[in-house]
Amino acid sequence: MENLQSSMERADILLEALPYIRRFYNKTIVIKYGGHAMTDEELKDKFARDVVMMKYIGLHPVVVHGGGPQIGALLKKLGKESKFIQGMRVTDQETMNIVEMVLVGMVNKEIVGLINQHGGKAVGLSGKDGNLVLAEKYYLNEDKARHTPSEIIDIGLVGKVKEVNAELIVSLAQNGFIPVIAPTGMGEKGETYNINADIVAGEVAAALKAEKLLLLTDVAGVLDNDKQLIHTMTNQDALNLIGDGTVEGGMFPKVKCCLKALRGGVRKAHIIDGRLKHAILLEVFTDRGIGTEIVL
Repeated sequence: MENLQSSMERADILLEALPYIRRFYNKTIVIKYGGHAMTDEELKDKFARDVVMMKYIGLHPVVVHGGGPQIGALLKKLGKESKFIQGMRVTDQETMNIVEMVLVGMVNKEIVGLINQHGGKAVGLSGKDGNLVLAEKYYLNEDKARHTPSEIIDIGLVGKVKEVNAELIVSLAQNGFIPVIAPTGMGEKGETYNINADIVAGEVAAALKAEKLLLLTDVAGVLDNDKQLIHTMTNQDALNLIGDGTVEGGMFPKVKCCLKALRGGVRKAHIIDGRLKHAILLEVFTDRGIGTEIVL
């Protein structure tokens, strides 16, 4: 009897997912993959399986991954210090070579291999492949003092997205492939730029007019002043929370990234806890979801 009850509960879960499978069939879901979900072996395996499942039931997942901890670990091993300004990695040419090697040659291929191991057809891409991500140099601004012009800070080969070749991604997705994108971009002279993975994911989602943008983090989502999870908020709600200081620190750029993606044509953005098993399935295919949903 107990086994029968358990089977019935699993059937209910499948039925709960049915309207979402129907709604998102043939729609694009861009997933920014990062944080603890990329370092825990069990979570890595489950993420790969979840992405394959999404593809098999008719969705078009597109993965954009980070790799900051892996880059930092290799730099340390090679005796090179990691330097950050305003949360951005200072990237000279030597550091850029290591960044590209880690993101494109190691992390990207590991994710591709895991997805393919579970029956998917993943293809690894960098910003240089097919002119996927055209970039330009990014400068930081630092306010020195009141009534004093801000200082422009050069942090090396750090870029911002200028253009995304959506046609390449669409072509791959429509032919049964799962694009896995490393967050690098190519400048007009062929130089490689290191770009924040959240920003790349948001720009890719906007270029594709994706149904959803999912940002995997190491927190439950956006929290209110009482440290309670906000399940849904609008563009204006988000701006108010930024204005009153509720959204700050590492959550600030993630929320801004989501808002820009929404203005670019993405239907919904979600900030979810990647430390949970099957986080992306729980957010997309259940009534309540697990993280914070942001809409215009």
